[in-house]
Amino acid sequence: MAAPKKGRRPTGAQGRPGRALAIILIAMVALTAGMFLSKQTTPRLGIDLAGGTSITLKAKSEPGKENAVNETNMNTAVGIIERRVNGLGVSEAEVQTQGRDHIIVNIPKGTNEEQAREQVGTTAQLYFRPVLAYADGAPVAPEGTQSPSPSASGSGAPKAGDGKTTPSATPSSSATSQGRALSEALKAPAAPSPSPSASESKKADDKAPSPSASTPPTGDEAAAAALQAKFAALDCTDEAQRAAAGKGAKPEEPMLACGKRGNAWGKWVLGPAQVNGQDVKDAKGVIDPQRGQWIVTMQFTDKGADKFAKITGELATKQMPQNQFAIVLDGEVISDPSVSQALTGGNAEISGGFTQQSAQDLGNMLSYGALPLSFQEDSVTTVTAALGGEQLKAGLIAGAIGLLLVVIYLLVYYRGLAFVAIVSLMVSAILTYTIMALLGKGIGFALNLPAVCGAIVAIGITADSFIVYFERIRDEIREGRTLRPAVERAWPRARRTILVSDFVSFLAAAVLFIVTVGKVQGFAFTLGLTTVLDVVVVFLFTKPIMTLLARTNFFASGHPWSGLDPKRLGAKPPLRRSRRTAPAPVDAKEA
Repeated sequence: MAAPKKGRRPTGAQGRPGRALAIILIAMVALTAGMFLSKQTTPRLGIDLAGGTSITLKAKSEPGKENAVNETNMNTAVGIIERRVNGLGVSEAEVQTQGRDHIIVNIPKGTNEEQAREQVGTTAQLYFRPVLAYADGAPVAPEGTQSPSPSASGSGAPKAGDGKTTPSATPSSSATSQGRALSEALKAPAAPSPSPSASESKKADDKAPSPSASTPPTGDEAAAAALQAKFAALDCTDEAQRAAAGKGAKPEEPMLACGKRGNAWGKWVLGPAQVNGQDVKDAKGVIDPQRGQWIVTMQFTDKGADKFAKITGELATKQMPQNQFAIVLDGEVISDPSVSQALTGGNAEISGGFTQQSAQDLGNMLSYGALPLSFQEDSVTTVTAALGGEQLKAGLIAGAIGLLLVVIYLLVYYRGLAFVAIVSLMVSAILTYTIMALLGKGIGFALNLPAVCGAIVAIGITADSFIVYFERIRDEIREGRTLRPAVERAWPRARRTILVSDFVSFLAAAVLFIVTVGKVQGFAFTLGLTTVLDVVVVFLFTKPIMTLLARTNFFASGHPWSGLDPKRLGAKPPLRRSRRTAPAPVDAKEA
């Protein structure tokens, strides 16, 4: 006699709906807790909803490059400014051209607005210049504080110079050697050229007349003396003098520059530029896993690698501070690392005294600092959120009306099943809200008007998934099945339809996000996010809830208000399995 077949135990949400509900409940609690712990309890708003700053930049050509203002360079500048601003964590910043020679930059309120504005205004070329002389300005912090000078090293090279401090100099100390260095810089040809070698410098020092000699100064020495006098008189603690220090200096000429070293202002005499920002292919602040310190890595182009190897090889033979090169952005020294050997191979790193923020800021400026054009601020306007607020209010009212109509339809047509749909919509809303709030803190996502539209459109997508499943259940009941098997048999067919529909919606959102820019990306991002959450809610909440409700008497008995009344649905008589009767045994005697 064959053993009776055991019933196959249901799997997934069918057999353990409580597990799926526990997972989504834990996810909701974790996201809500993370939102409150991050102190970002509301989504960040874009400039059209929160207001902000709108900056208009006007492009201008450098002398001798009157044709530089063209579509190609303007588009390149837009990309660099956009990456530069967004690299500071300012999301939803809009950068676009207007006309032939203007760029509009919109920075939302509530972001690193002030810092971003400084970065947008930093439109000059980035240069690497050899240091000829350095002196302390009046310190911002109490006297005696001094910051370590960072050092530069090549990939795999020993990190020489870490922890060293740059000795402070006064304009009167080593005046003779500084004057000679300035004279050598002024003798340089118009095009950027390498500094003299160590042996040539020594010969020049031997032959140079002493300051007390009666030989009349040459033109170069007179220019060096004038530069030395300006250097001595320069006060880098004064904002006006800082702004004027390197103004108008050409790349092939020496210059004065100010900058901060730690908490104190310093001033430099710098030689002609040897490497420019367009020679930097990539730069970023990273943490050195071996030493546990923040460093800045640089990667140069092929031409830039040759230039950088040449200048660092020459600087490595000199003494402090003339073994340093200054990184100058918009006339201000942003770093002045020292070198102890030639850095070849096209890769280098700057180390010494960096915090995470300072390393990432320097990497950002090195990577995005080289604009193909010069810009000046044409206007700076504060944008109010009044118009956007009115539009948002109107949009929310429209969304509320639409949601109310959906709820009324569900109550009238689906009755008790409307409870499942409404609660599922609430779960989806909680997940969407908390994730948007966390994304604002994590990746700088800002909610704008198109993104709000995407969230409203998602209500229909989510409700459509519930309707598909409910109709599949009703179809099974019309076939004469009871509720519990109807819920399970309807799920595979509904699941397939829901996945295909959501995949198409997500694919459309992804394509829209890739091929568009600006605010439209906010719509695409929100639509894609809510589409993914629709799948999560249907699988982990709606289906398990239906499995549990099918076990209750109210729904299982087909109550008229359950929405699953067999009579109202026109159900067929219950399906019964027909049993095949075995033929009567033939009596042997009759045979």
